[in-house]
Amino acid sequence: MDASNLEPLTADIMIVDDTPADLSLLTRILNRPGYEVRAFEDGEAALAAAEMQPPDLILLDIVMPVLDGYKVCERLKAAEHTQHVPIIFLSALNHTDDILHAFQVGGVDYISKPFHPEEVWARVETHLKIQELRRQLQAANHSLQARNIELQLRNDELDAFAQTVAHDLKNPLGVIVGYASMLVDHYPSMSEPDRTTSAGAIVKASQKLITMVDDLLLLARVHSSEVKLSPLNTASIVQQALDRIAIPLKEVRAQVILPADWPNAMGYAPWVEEIWVNYLSNGLKYGGYPPRLELGGETLPNGIVRYWISDNGQGMDDEQQSSLFLPFTRLQSGKVSGQGLGLSIVRRIVEKLGGIVGVESQPGGGSKFYFTLPAVQVQSENLA
Repeated sequence: MDASNLEPLTADIMIVDDTPADLSLLTRILNRPGYEVRAFEDGEAALAAAEMQPPDLILLDIVMPVLDGYKVCERLKAAEHTQHVPIIFLSALNHTDDILHAFQVGGVDYISKPFHPEEVWARVETHLKIQELRRQLQAANHSLQARNIELQLRNDELDAFAQTVAHDLKNPLGVIVGYASMLVDHYPSMSEPDRTTSAGAIVKASQKLITMVDDLLLLARVHSSEVKLSPLNTASIVQQALDRIAIPLKEVRAQVILPADWPNAMGYAPWVEEIWVNYLSNGLKYGGYPPRLELGGETLPNGIVRYWISDNGQGMDDEQQSSLFLPFTRLQSGKVSGQGLGLSIVRRIVEKLGGIVGVESQPGGGSKFYFTLPAVQVQSENLA
C-alpha cells in the first residue's frame, strides 16, 4: 500500500494541553476540512472522552498538573479501546531523557515547543496516514484470516468428501469387477439365468456409479455457478422429478400424495428439480414400507415459500437431525445405506438460491423434510 495514494484523510484529533494559548494555537493549525479537533486542558477529562470515543490521533502535553502526559499515555495504552491510538508528545523539555521517556511509555513522535505550524501539520498528517495504513492492514489481515478459515473448512470438507466417494465407489465397482470376472472365467459353464443375473448386477452397479458421478458434477456446478432466479412452475418440476425415479417408486410400491395446487416461488428450475429428486429418493430409502410420501407447500407471511415432503418412516432423534445436512452425512439404517451426497447437495443448492433446509421429526413419528425459496412478488405468466 502506498501512502501517497490514500484518499484525503478525515480524522478525529484530540489535543491535551493545560496551556490555553498552546491549545488555541494547535486548534487553529489543525482546523482544516475533514478534521474534528477536540481540545482538553487536563488529562482526566481527556481520558474519559477517549474512552467514550477513541480518537484517531492524540497530541499530548507532557508537563501538566495532577496527571502528567506520561501517566495519561500509560493509561491510554493500558486500555483496550485506546491502546492503538497514536500519541504525539508536546513539550518544551528537550532533554534526551525526556524524549526517550516519551517513546518508552508509548509515544510515536515528539514535537517541541514553541510550535511551528508547518512541522505540526506535517507530523500530524504523517501519523494519520500511518494509522490509516495500519487500519487497512488490519482489515486485510482479518479478511485473510477469514479466508484461511474458509479454506480450512473447504479442506476438511474435501477430506470428508474424498473418504465418502472412495468408500461409496468401492462397493459398486466391486460388484462390477466380481460379476464381470465370473462371466469371463465361467461363461461357457454358466446357466442362462446366472448369466442374466450377472449382467443385470453389472448394469445396476454401473447405473449407481453414473448417478454418483452426476451428483458430484452437480455439486461442483453449484459451487462455481451463478444462476438467475425466475418464477418456477412447481407442479411441472415435481412431475419431472417423479418421472426420473418412476422405476424405484414402482419397485417399492410407494404412494405419493400431491397437493391440488402449489405456491410458486423464485428459483432455478434444473436445481430445484434436483432438490425434489433427492428428497423423494431419501423418502424411498428411509420411509416406511411401503413408503407413503406426502408433498406440499405454503406461502409464509415473510415472503417465503416453504416446500416439504413427509414420510412414514421411523423418524429421527435430535442428534440425528443436527448432523443430517452436514457434508456427506449418511443416515444409519438396517434397510439401506445412502451415498452421503444427496442431502448435502440439497443444502448447497437451497442456500445458493437464497433459502434454508431443515427437518421436523421424532422417533416413531416419521419425518418432514423442507426447504424454502423466495416467493414470487409479482405473478408472472412465464413460469420456468
